[in-house]
Amino acid sequence: MIRLSDLKLPLDHPAEALPEAVCARLGVAADALKSFTVFKRGNDARRKNAVLLVYTVDLDLIDEAEVLERFAGDKDVKPTPDMAYRFPVTAPSGWSGKRPVVIGAGPCGLFAGLILAQMGFKPIILDRGKVVRQRTKDTWGLWRRSEFNPDSNVQFGEGGAGTFSDGKLYCRTKDPRFLGRKVLEEFVKAGAPDDILWEAHPHIGTFRLVTMVESMRATIEELGGEYRWQTRVDDLELEEQPDGSKRLRGLHLADGSFLETDHVVMAIGHSARPTFEMLHARGVYMEAKPFSIGVRIEHPQSWVDRARYGTCAGHPDLGAADYSLVHHASNGRSVYSFCMCPGGRVVAATSEEGRVVTNGMSQYSRAEFNANSGLVVGIDPARDYPGGPLAGIEFQRKWESLAYQVGGSSYAAPGQKVGDFLAGRASTELGEVTPSYKPGVTLTDLAQCLPEFAVEAIREALPVFGRQIRNYDHPDVVMTGVETRTSSPLRITRGQDFQSVNVARLFPAGEGAGYAGGILSAAIDGIKVGEAVGASILANA
Repeated sequence: MIRLSDLKLPLDHPAEALPEAVCARLGVAADALKSFTVFKRGNDARRKNAVLLVYTVDLDLIDEAEVLERFAGDKDVKPTPDMAYRFPVTAPSGWSGKRPVVIGAGPCGLFAGLILAQMGFKPIILDRGKVVRQRTKDTWGLWRRSEFNPDSNVQFGEGGAGTFSDGKLYCRTKDPRFLGRKVLEEFVKAGAPDDILWEAHPHIGTFRLVTMVESMRATIEELGGEYRWQTRVDDLELEEQPDGSKRLRGLHLADGSFLETDHVVMAIGHSARPTFEMLHARGVYMEAKPFSIGVRIEHPQSWVDRARYGTCAGHPDLGAADYSLVHHASNGRSVYSFCMCPGGRVVAATSEEGRVVTNGMSQYSRAEFNANSGLVVGIDPARDYPGGPLAGIEFQRKWESLAYQVGGSSYAAPGQKVGDFLAGRASTELGEVTPSYKPGVTLTDLAQCLPEFAVEAIREALPVFGRQIRNYDHPDVVMTGVETRTSSPLRITRGQDFQSVNVARLFPAGEGAGYAGGILSAAIDGIKVGEAVGASILANA
């Protein structure tokens, strides 16, 4: 088959326009096109009043060799790659070795567990939180009643932090093996809509993610995997080797029990701070890494739609508009939009008592009134939190604690209108934009709970972004703080075999270990690490 990319058609084109455009682009007769499927569909909104749909199409032609030869120098006409997933190893029939353990049931742990189960290794999956429906009740307890559960919240429990997000399923990770396709196909099997296979920017949304992770859990269990909920790992059992290196022998659990295992996937997520501290105390090598800090900014979705799509706003093939912005400020900082959630809401995302953290969430419909996005400033260890691998955690805690205090010490988030933020005065009343954060917003001065350099950089960036997206810096636009969990503040360093550089058979994985950023990239990393665990089990059998 042939893959034809960057084929542009107007909105509302008839169905027959697509095969006609394919034949015209390739200079072939209509009867030469035996069949086609849409691989991806996005849009080109550079001319906002004349938005185009952009297709990538896989084609079955009568004489594919002739077409490929004729377009040999054309980057948009190539053979369709083989995207089929193949297991690199499988367990021998009747395998009964020590079962691998996956710590964490977020996207990375879910796919590490799934791959291990599909390869026949019957993993045990541990999570300190609860199954997704019980976890959802606990999370709503914080949002509706300010009742916080430190073990069951937006960060901890089945599905991980991605369950309460926009459910975006795209990333910039290089993916030569098309593992992202494997992820999407597994999601569709679990109940996701088919359009995630061909939309350029696919998403699912929280309610659908809940049923999907339940379905995938059932699949893992049917294949011999086992889940253990409300199970926290408190320590590692390590064995020193003759050469001075260490090797994993098992896990000490919070209930006092010991779980013997010699292969562990550490898919703990970016907020597992006590686990980071335990690993550091145990001598597992890790290093501080950059992350970002800032706020959530909310605009009416209709404003964003008109700014991005002009007269095309509201077209069903476009949906709710998103955006991506970046500004390099004069103080040397980068300010950028992060985790943009069209038609969504800002949510309470803390994982520790007495702290406020914000994040964004959307449902599949993206039909809520406001759009929101992180508006964050890049920071780095050497400049902002020197002091070792755990210094970034303390940096985060400082600003999250201040946000809790400034918000009224009730899990309400501190908020401020853009006009007041730019003028350097506290907000006292709302304007045209109503914040969506629950359990509530306390109007104040966000400069009290953000680093001075971040305040300075965001004040410079807002008018710049306002020139790119009309009304972005409207005085009534609302910002809530603080956004601190853009990524892990550290990296648990691993080698090319995916094992910790100084603890054999410990496999740091996903976003918490510093190797992913979002649902899709974390899931892809989970597949890679699951494969590496399977290979190691067989090599050491």
